[in-house]
Amino acid sequence: MIINIFKYAAISILMGSIFYAQFKPESFTFENTKLPKTNAATPASNSILDIIVKGDTIWLGTTRGLSRSFDGGATWRNYYNDGIFGDESITAIAYDRGLIAAATGKTVERDGQDLPAGTGLKISLDHGETWSSVPQSLDDTGDSLITYGINRIRALPVTTEINNITYDVALTPNTIWIATFAGGLRKSTDMGQTWNRVVLPPDYLSSIKPTDTLSFSLQPVAGRFGNESYLNHRVFSVVSADDTTLYVGSANGINKTTDSGLSWEKFNHTNQDEPISGNFITAMAYNKVNNSIWAATWQAEGQTEYYAISASYNGGLSWQSFLPGEKAHNFGFKNEVLSGGLEVFDVLVPTDNGIYRSNNFGTTWLSPTDISDDRKLVSILNNEFYSAGVQQKDRKFIIWLGSAGEGLAKLEEENGLWSGDWTVYLASQPTAVLTETYAFPNPFSPDNEYTRIKYQLGSTPSGVTIRIMDFGMNMVKTLIQNVQRNADTEYFEFWNGKDENGSVVSNGVYFYRIDFDSGDPVFGKIMVLR
Repeated sequence: MIINIFKYAAISILMGSIFYAQFKPESFTFENTKLPKTNAATPASNSILDIIVKGDTIWLGTTRGLSRSFDGGATWRNYYNDGIFGDESITAIAYDRGLIAAATGKTVERDGQDLPAGTGLKISLDHGETWSSVPQSLDDTGDSLITYGINRIRALPVTTEINNITYDVALTPNTIWIATFAGGLRKSTDMGQTWNRVVLPPDYLSSIKPTDTLSFSLQPVAGRFGNESYLNHRVFSVVSADDTTLYVGSANGINKTTDSGLSWEKFNHTNQDEPISGNFITAMAYNKVNNSIWAATWQAEGQTEYYAISASYNGGLSWQSFLPGEKAHNFGFKNEVLSGGLEVFDVLVPTDNGIYRSNNFGTTWLSPTDISDDRKLVSILNNEFYSAGVQQKDRKFIIWLGSAGEGLAKLEEENGLWSGDWTVYLASQPTAVLTETYAFPNPFSPDNEYTRIKYQLGSTPSGVTIRIMDFGMNMVKTLIQNVQRNADTEYFEFWNGKDENGSVVSNGVYFYRIDFDSGDPVFGKIMVLR
């Protein structure tokens, strides 16, 4: 498992769409950077945080930058270490009609701790050919007052990128909305050149409007600025339902506006008869087929809260909860128009324990029994998934699943749910010659991940044997023995960190040996670090 440092750092602190042509980019002064074109066989990362499918185009937000495919995954354009993207992760993406906005972030070390830091937005207006960079929204030290209707509200100035990371992006006419932890909800009407803070209700209020008389500070944490600390000002997700309606998820529930952010109504675990399961909203999605809103509703602080997903078909007035105990990360929808015009949908939910799918409004859920690429002999072995997307092409549906460190999976679905041929995209450096091999991830922790041994055969088919040995060259595990492999082909074998008796090995350095029918064996090294 690859830890999503951005999300889990926020948890520790807690405890701790559509973009319209009304934007006129020519009226803004952007320095566009054209990046060199380099196509690859796979995305650059095996940890896929977000997926957006638009027609024939697949966009991936990953821990190693942005990836794009125009040809159904046959080739990928990876932006990692290209120009303004650098080596940053993509924390959220939004796309429409040639424009893509990608939020970026990185991990920085402070006082021995790894902390998330926001690095702004990367914006393209031409399908990703040229890019401009927008810095993370920061406040001046004296920027501590906001006018909200008849009120002057004190607001904590956020002057650092640390913990000020963008977790989600939404697009409405003329406005970019970003959900940030330390900075709260913010919006820009000039393509990110300037940002305004958006006032949400404090924890003790279920609604606010500009004509209310209010007395609270806009601040997510207590400190020198004051003693107030509101979980509802710690924002993690935002989604637009139409031009003026948005839903914003915080650590205290779901906030809804129908007037472009002027007034807000809050739904949480304690203020409704049929509430959401938990107040920590890590992800949301809106399905226009039936105007439903879906949320990953995690337990925050309330004793009666629980992990689940929650859905509303009436604009948030009431909620149904599904998959109790599951920690969901995202959503995907398969929408289909049947004969007679009937619109139906499947919802896909990536979680810590697999990918769940329902085609009957959550009554039953089905997961794939096996995600294996029979042509490449590559499988996704870890059950943790971060993202899902669905593509329709030639009256067929293609399911895309982003895993946590195990790569990207594609299913060309036929004859029912989870039925069809899988393709697994596993990012790795090519092995140039027969004698070259390596293992990844390396080091790895057997508690939550596998390591994969990559090797290739030359021009002759061969039987292959791979053995794991400890530092003293004592036998630990035989992975495969005299298994026939094809010529001129790269292969992956996995090791779960266990010995022949099924026990997890101790921390340390281990070696593996690859034997072929003829020729010298090939060796590699693996470090186990639990």
